[in-house]
Amino acid sequence: MRSEKDTICAISTAQGMGAIAVIRLSGEAAIAVCEKIFRPAKSGKQLANQKANTIHFGSIYDGEKDIDEVLVSLFKAPHSFTGEDIIEIACHGAPYIQQQVLQLLIRHGARLATAGEFTQRAFLNGKMDLSQAEAVADLIASRSEAARRVALQQMRGGFSNELINLRTQLLNFITLIELELDFSEEDVEFADRSELTKLVTNIESLLRKLVNSFSLGNAIKNGIPVAIVGHTNAGKSTLLNTLLQEDKAIVSDIHGTTRDVIEDTINIEGITFRFIDTAGIRTTKDKIESLGIERTYSKITNATIVVLMLDVNDPDEKIHEAITDVKNRLDTDHQQLIVVINKTDLLPEEGVNARFNKAEFRELTGTDAIIPISAKHSTNVDALSSELLKTVNLAAIDNDEVIVTNVRHYEALQQSHEAILRVVNGLETGISGDFLSQDIREVLHYLGEITGAINTDEVLGNIFKNFCIGK
Repeated sequence: MRSEKDTICAISTAQGMGAIAVIRLSGEAAIAVCEKIFRPAKSGKQLANQKANTIHFGSIYDGEKDIDEVLVSLFKAPHSFTGEDIIEIACHGAPYIQQQVLQLLIRHGARLATAGEFTQRAFLNGKMDLSQAEAVADLIASRSEAARRVALQQMRGGFSNELINLRTQLLNFITLIELELDFSEEDVEFADRSELTKLVTNIESLLRKLVNSFSLGNAIKNGIPVAIVGHTNAGKSTLLNTLLQEDKAIVSDIHGTTRDVIEDTINIEGITFRFIDTAGIRTTKDKIESLGIERTYSKITNATIVVLMLDVNDPDEKIHEAITDVKNRLDTDHQQLIVVINKTDLLPEEGVNARFNKAEFRELTGTDAIIPISAKHSTNVDALSSELLKTVNLAAIDNDEVIVTNVRHYEALQQSHEAILRVVNGLETGISGDFLSQDIREVLHYLGEITGAINTDEVLGNIFKNFCIGK
């Protein structure tokens, strides 16, 4: 049976061969287990008698058999990642050596750690709250500078501090309100209703801001979906290849070459964009191509940014048809339209400007983001990259604002916001203290779920099973 008192071990570095591998132990017997297989090179002193936060050179032995020369890092409770005694063995990175050391540790009393068990122990031992623990996983999985910054800010407690402050203020007021209920027959009021109104109004505003930040946070974490759409042979696949700087999509003069969705990511100044090259929009009797066009319409609906690509040589009727078709499928409150006029290398600049008058075209498309390019020759593609970055709230990232990236947090914040709105409405209508208390307690409950002040084994199991073993 697993126990939180067990001494656990795992390989904490990536699988495979490398110069160095790190094997981690944590638990009451971590030092004692390591001493059974480790011999220091010079001092001869046992690890238990060494100072914390020190590194020791020596060898790992299996009886009289010399396994490897290693460095052992020693961390003592409670000043460690898990809050327990921790040993980290840095050995040579051959998979055989790693497994030999790991099996020796298990043979001498440790057990193999489960996914995320080191971080789970850090949470259970009060070294971090649940949202910080989840930020550890986000930091490991970060694929861009923005994702790294947001995860690091949350891991250091930026998000937690906001929530703790909110819960503390609400707890103070709910104590006074529930005290009133104890003296209900005497008709006394301990909680100043005007102060409470001011507080919950501020909290409602902050919760709304946190809920709204999820659209940015989710995009930063998973990449901002950008659908490249337009008629066949407008140059969509050429643009994708130019942005990726590789021949990802097949380019051909034949109409309808792209019949399925092609996706790939690109990092632009620390922000990950997920580009989606779609099948060209046109009327066709080809069943396979028709399925691709249906997927194009689906990707328009799901994209945060839609890049409508127009061919500079297409007749006005065809251009207007493409604009109308895409605009009718856009949610202008939540989606950004960028219009790209391609193949400008085939017309002189004055010809392009004359035909695509920006003022008239702005009125037709409903956007200021109108960019003439030549995807084939990479002309003005940098302007498109700049326009893509404008859709991201870079100021929020640069200012280290709290940005919600976790779906579990988002759902709990939504529930908290709905409950605080009931408190606001209750104060406006003069609702009784027992109903106010119930709604405030609901806010506290959902905020507590985020930080782990309120948790269940099922929630913890779902969170930590997604971690890698050894972290």
